[in-house]
Amino acid sequence: MPTFVYQALNASGKTQKGTIEAASSEEALQKIKSQGYFPTSVQPQKEKKAKTKGAAAESASKKKKKKGGGISFGRVKPKHLTLFTRQLSTLQDAGLPLLRSLQILESQQKPGKMKTVLSGVCEEVEGGSSLSEAMGKFPKAFNHLYVKMVNAGEIGGVLDLILQRLAEFMEKSERLKRKIKGALVYPIVVITIAVAILTFIMVFIIPKFKEIFADFEVELPGLTIWLVDASSWMAGTRPGQDIPGAVWVVLGGPIIWICYKLIRKTPPGKAVIDTLLLWTPIFGKLIRKTVIARFTRTLGTLIGAGVPILEAVTITGETSGNYVYEKALKKVHDSIREGESFAGPLRESKTCDAIVVNMIDVGEETGDMDAMLMKIADNYDEEVDVAVESLVSLLEPLMVVVLGGMVGTIVVAMFLPMIKMIESLQ
Repeated sequence: MPTFVYQALNASGKTQKGTIEAASSEEALQKIKSQGYFPTSVQPQKEKKAKTKGAAAESASKKKKKKGGGISFGRVKPKHLTLFTRQLSTLQDAGLPLLRSLQILESQQKPGKMKTVLSGVCEEVEGGSSLSEAMGKFPKAFNHLYVKMVNAGEIGGVLDLILQRLAEFMEKSERLKRKIKGALVYPIVVITIAVAILTFIMVFIIPKFKEIFADFEVELPGLTIWLVDASSWMAGTRPGQDIPGAVWVVLGGPIIWICYKLIRKTPPGKAVIDTLLLWTPIFGKLIRKTVIARFTRTLGTLIGAGVPILEAVTITGETSGNYVYEKALKKVHDSIREGESFAGPLRESKTCDAIVVNMIDVGEETGDMDAMLMKIADNYDEEVDVAVESLVSLLEPLMVVVLGGMVGTIVVAMFLPMIKMIESLQ
């Protein structure tokens, strides 16, 4: 009788490993569940064969190929991964063998990161690895969430359905990202152009007026003096100044962005920044709704795929993208492990609105948690769309007022001395 190697979670959420004899993988799953475990991986035990010289050479050749197939710099683009997931789901639904499906998709790819990764996955699967194990060796392409969902599909024998759900999840996530990025393009372009024009005026135009005022020996008002000093700093003509201020204006944005990324990579920095972002005016509510939509959709997808609740909550916390919600979901995990409710610690953390907690509570009672979580995600996706549109409509007049005020200040500062010059000439 074949022997299967398994990994499973016990009632307390700890990982258990072992072997079991069964006629098929389905029978092995039933035996593991009858022992009170939640299986996460069940694979046939590989038979040990004596290595001949030819087998050793073949093994070395395979290792070499695997090593070459795994070389990939950077990350695969989300839209390429989403398209691959959708196509693989279609091929599996049509009944094609897994390896043949992967080879077809690999041959269709243009030279690049995705093709390199798929080549490595094909070699791993051809060598006897499961699809989830093969994908797990390419973390820059397939994240923890992706691998766990594929593993759940393999165990349950519904890989095509899981891939379809995963594709839908990724498409909705990308759609939300595109909407937010698209809404920010207009303000960023306008602000960039405005800063460039103002820098040009301060560096090249204001110094000309300064020379004119000096020739006529006009007494300058305080506003004009401040503007002339600012222009001298921008042009780098102030005594003892080594670097023009215009350089700092140009490099300021990239420097701040790099510092933000470096600080956020440290656990304390991430905790502080994520907490502050949730409490910022206007943007805080938008960030909160976006994170709730993301974590509820992720958790609903994982539970619907058959991933054990404890593991699903852990993965959701790791992929939530916000320290505050990651901490809240950690408390939820501990609560479920101790036999308590899901909604209790989420309500105490005050990270979600009352309606979210109540809907999760209802989902717990009815046993329809995944459907309830997906409804919450759909609802919050719509709220994010409305919030983004409102933010864009608010930013447009706000930018007009701010830019108009800056230009008006420059005009007034330059015309005040000119009025005095005209009066002195009369």
